[in-house]
Amino acid sequence: MGGRIGAAATAMALILQPVAAAAQQAAPVRIDVQANRTGATIEPDIFGQFAEHLGTGIYGGVWVGKDSPIPNVRGIRTDVLQALKAIKVPNVRWPGGCFADEYHWREGIGPKRVERVNASWGGVIEPNTFGTHEFMDFVDQLGAETFLSVNVGSGTVQEAADWMEYLTTDKPTTLQKERAANGHPAPYKIKYLGLGNENWGCGGAMSNDHYVEEMKQFAHYSRNLNPDQNHAVPPVGGAQSHPNAMKRVAVGWDSGNSDYTESVMKAWKSKVWSWDIEGVSLHGYTIPNNWEKKGPSVGFGEDEYAKGIKATLAMKEWIAKQSAIMDRYDPEKKLGLYVDEWGIWVDPNPGSNPGFLQQQNTLRDAVIAALNLNIFARNADRVRGTNIAQMVNVLQAMILTDGPKMLLTPTYHVYHMYVPFQGAKVVPVSFEAGTYTHGGITLPRVDAIAARGTDGKLYLSLTNVDANKPARITAAVPGARRATGQVLTGPAVDTHNSFDNPNRIAPKPFSGRVSGGQLTFDLPAKSVAVVEVQ
Repeated sequence: MGGRIGAAATAMALILQPVAAAAQQAAPVRIDVQANRTGATIEPDIFGQFAEHLGTGIYGGVWVGKDSPIPNVRGIRTDVLQALKAIKVPNVRWPGGCFADEYHWREGIGPKRVERVNASWGGVIEPNTFGTHEFMDFVDQLGAETFLSVNVGSGTVQEAADWMEYLTTDKPTTLQKERAANGHPAPYKIKYLGLGNENWGCGGAMSNDHYVEEMKQFAHYSRNLNPDQNHAVPPVGGAQSHPNAMKRVAVGWDSGNSDYTESVMKAWKSKVWSWDIEGVSLHGYTIPNNWEKKGPSVGFGEDEYAKGIKATLAMKEWIAKQSAIMDRYDPEKKLGLYVDEWGIWVDPNPGSNPGFLQQQNTLRDAVIAALNLNIFARNADRVRGTNIAQMVNVLQAMILTDGPKMLLTPTYHVYHMYVPFQGAKVVPVSFEAGTYTHGGITLPRVDAIAARGTDGKLYLSLTNVDANKPARITAAVPGARRATGQVLTGPAVDTHNSFDNPNRIAPKPFSGRVSGGQLTFDLPAKSVAVVEVQ
């Protein structure tokens, strides 16, 4: 990232000459950056990924098998792995999703796997070739943490408890010996354990009160026995004693329905010693139109663009509402809010299996990614992690593959540009966003966040939502000498990369002008920029 941030600005100055002229015609947006102050840490886990057994997200996307002609390491395709390493993926959530609440872990270990119909997604055969050990090998190669979801919907507490013992014990139990026989004598580390998935819907259609009773049992018996994660077994007083202790995440908010969050938090407030949780989830998707007819992923114009941006800004309200509920029961913010499914969800690509949730990824999606990441950063005191849906080939993917071919999406490029924000501390900014209006929709015209990176440097992210007009942005940063980075934009709101043209949209060098501690940026229409301020 450093080399790209520091790329020469000369080429970009030539590219943006028409932008500069047009920007002078619009009122500039002033951003005040309080560079000497810092707030909450933007946890790296806010940039987490999600990989479900859905379509070609796993098979063909991550896993090609050891005998594949596609380059791989123990079946994990090399090109995808290297691309994900470049965005420093902090954690991966697996095996779902809806699939998690029909997944039985024993069917995916050992030399003989069980083949089943994937009833949740497409009615295709699930071979269980990619199971526990394959996933753990994948995250190990990636250098990421593990976010497992246990089966609350169709599984049992005993099944979850056995899976955790199989994964984490260092004692010579029968399950440990089985794990060793399957190739991994040492215990695995599990950072997050999701206690079910959408149990208000595909995870069993449970009432909120019924889920809470189930969740308590899974929270108690799904013990992490790894001595490097928990020194007290069972934990005294319900508290996990080790600083690296596994975090248990209960099912919470379903977009506009707060019943689950309310019930989970109420139960947690009055909990007994034998169970505990460390987080509550929120699922919220960007649906430009409605669930029955979401809208196309490509070939759309400004109408669909504006509707998509309006829909995604609901995330701000969702987080505010869930945070308010959590604050009533947990004013000290001991529990984290985990937005472990989010992203734009549109109609599947024509001709594809509708159960595979294949969609193209466009400049609109990149703007949506940036706006959401900014919302999460501004709420970093409560939002401790998020997982975009999904990592490869499904919904708002980072990466698309087609056999041996692979491409990086506009959303991937935003995640790459935002790497300096991982672990950074929020720097307060204030600005008047202005307005962008199309048809009957009026939206904030620009968005911005700032943060002090782990390297001590100041980073600024700027987003111009306006589909047509560039934006002149002035940022007051006392002592600023230079601001260089990258910008992502394209000729149309649906600009995207294809296997025939995989680099049609990619970041380009970008810089601001400096005068007397004030930075001036001419930001193209429909664009996202990240700069390092020196």
